[in-house]
Amino acid sequence: MTPGPIDQARAIVLLSGGLDSATCLAAARSEGRQCTALSVSYGQRHEVELDAARALAAEAGAEHVIISVDLGAIGGSALTGDGAVPHEPTAPESGIPITYVPARNTVLLSLALGLAEVRDASEVWIGVNAVDYSGYPDCRPEFIAAFQGVVDVATRATAAEGRHITLRTPLLNLSKAEIISLGVRLGVDYGRTLSCYDPIADRACGTCDACRIRLAGFADAGLTDPAPYATPNP
Repeated sequence: MTPGPIDQARAIVLLSGGLDSATCLAAARSEGRQCTALSVSYGQRHEVELDAARALAAEAGAEHVIISVDLGAIGGSALTGDGAVPHEPTAPESGIPITYVPARNTVLLSLALGLAEVRDASEVWIGVNAVDYSGYPDCRPEFIAAFQGVVDVATRATAAEGRHITLRTPLLNLSKAEIISLGVRLGVDYGRTLSCYDPIADRACGTCDACRIRLAGFADAGLTDPAPYATPNP
């Protein structure tokens, strides 16, 4: 049986439950994409974010797929329990922080690529950002360009059937304030999102790197973050 063409309106959207991925999902939907949201349980200590992802996917009317991969078995990251999450500001010159998860976006994009092939999707959307972020190497334009090269040769769809699957990174070159402003225009309920690296129960800590970047973004956008925080007035 000859496979049919990939549906040009279908997309896989990586959805962590955080601010960026929620905005990415809203952007995909605003372009008329039929979205499948993919969340990955990779051993993160902040797995409560998956509850946020479930709520966001349901609100968007998107199919939601959760895949488990234990990146904690690799180690090397505070986010998978290998050390404590810092709660003090990190100087830019201090290098890649210990919250970097080795190969995380490579693994996540690989899973999304496989799902895209099976779901006949023509796009994979990821909310990486290279402006206001923690300095992770797999959030840079160079990484996305390199992975697009992998996509072009790595699957039966792209290598043998003449199909094309495109990586979409709508937030790559936006500031956090610009991302938030975009999400507000698209109707994202940021009160449902969780960006925190070290949440207390289901509330953001307000002091980790992710919380600091998020709160600064809302301040720069002239808005108040509607998400619940464990600390008053973070």
